[in-house]
Amino acid sequence: MNNKKYIKLILKSKLADFSNIKGFMILRPYGYKIWENIKNKLNKMLIKTKHQNVYFPLLIPKKLFFIETNHIKNFSKECAIVTHSKFLIKKNKIIVDPTSKLKEELIIRPTSETIIWNTYKKWIHSYRDLPILINQWSNVVRLELKNKIFIRNSEFFLQEGHTAHKNKKDAIKEINKIKKIYKKLIKNYLSIPYISGIKSNYQKFSGAEYTYSFESLTNNGKCLQLATIHFLAKNFSKAFNVTFTNKKGIRKYVWSTSWGVSTRLIGAIIMIHSDKNGLILPPKISPIHIVIIPIIKNKKNIKIINNIVKKIKKYLNKFNIKYDNNLGKTPGNKYYKYENLGIPIRITIGKKEIKNKNIEITRRDNFKKYYFKINNKLYKNISKILNNIQKNIYKIAKNRMKQNTFTTNNYNTFKKIINNKGGFIISNWDNKKSTELKIKNETKATIRCIINKKIKGKCIYTGNKSYNKVVFGKSY
Repeated sequence: MNNKKYIKLILKSKLADFSNIKGFMILRPYGYKIWENIKNKLNKMLIKTKHQNVYFPLLIPKKLFFIETNHIKNFSKECAIVTHSKFLIKKNKIIVDPTSKLKEELIIRPTSETIIWNTYKKWIHSYRDLPILINQWSNVVRLELKNKIFIRNSEFFLQEGHTAHKNKKDAIKEINKIKKIYKKLIKNYLSIPYISGIKSNYQKFSGAEYTYSFESLTNNGKCLQLATIHFLAKNFSKAFNVTFTNKKGIRKYVWSTSWGVSTRLIGAIIMIHSDKNGLILPPKISPIHIVIIPIIKNKKNIKIINNIVKKIKKYLNKFNIKYDNNLGKTPGNKYYKYENLGIPIRITIGKKEIKNKNIEITRRDNFKKYYFKINNKLYKNISKILNNIQKNIYKIAKNRMKQNTFTTNNYNTFKKIINNKGGFIISNWDNKKSTELKIKNETKATIRCIINKKIKGKCIYTGNKSYNKVVFGKSY
């Protein structure tokens, strides 16, 4: 899917719109509902694992950002800074009031590690205060030069977890727990296949000891990062001097993690599951599960169909159903509209269905049709179809990913694949930043993640000994 088709689909399906500020999107009700559904699924899993939701301020004092020096490096070019608190109107012109300059400049949150760790210093004193398992649903601002709606915005919604632990073992357990949660979200709810592994030091989150990422492949062969988990070790606790007294009365630095997903997941759904007819939404996060479209010939038919719809809704009351009985639109126009919206199931009721005392069911993923009687078996039949759709779109995406995943240690072959086909390329790498940057500069391909650190081989670029099997690809 090229960029024009991608944007056209987002606007046509009313997922989002452009605002007057570059990089700042308007999330419309249909798109927001998808995000809410993703949020609700993930939130339940986090609450079940004893994480608690919190909220920290949008504005962060500038001085806090400079405490952890590694952290500031990647964000230094993206930060929006508040410097004044008032404006004046002079001769119909709006100007900043020079007398309202803030004593300390404030950074609009690009991520929350700094303000959270400054607060942890007040909250953590003893081993009895640990662990802290908090999660924040927020919006963040990272001013991007190149914007792509949902994929790379200057403002977006973010889920960010921040945890504090008394030792390394507990922090690693937390990371493994979040891995399982993200795997379930991405595979079971979004129906997206992925490759996962450790980021290179060049690609990892600033301030992290290491970053674990989930990488997907869109239908045009580009890579897309879905989620990240960061092992922060003691980096932030040392920077902010956050210590606790252990059972032996000894002061120790706190161990920590952070992790997150964002509204980029909606972009991933669009670019992985869509087809020429529009969106295809995984049923488990679709705002509407079923649309009912009447084929109306006369007033008598509409009364009969209305009664049939009441029975259908009675049997299918656990699903979100849209009944479109708008007489001003033809059935064909409605088919086109709801196919574009990606609604998993369409139910059609016309003269033939009234006569045969059944309903026509059409799947959005493959347009296969079924005919069912309206009885107590209807819920079971519809549930089965929805589950099959969920599995089928995952299978389609998985097969596409397999077909576009290549293994080579020949650099000329590597360049041909990356320029002509894209996709994932699995190769050996010598673990040097200079090699990674040379490959990036020559091919625009980056290391998406390291999938194995024990396989002996030769680096695809230098020919040096390598124990790193990595996944390369072009990303957004």
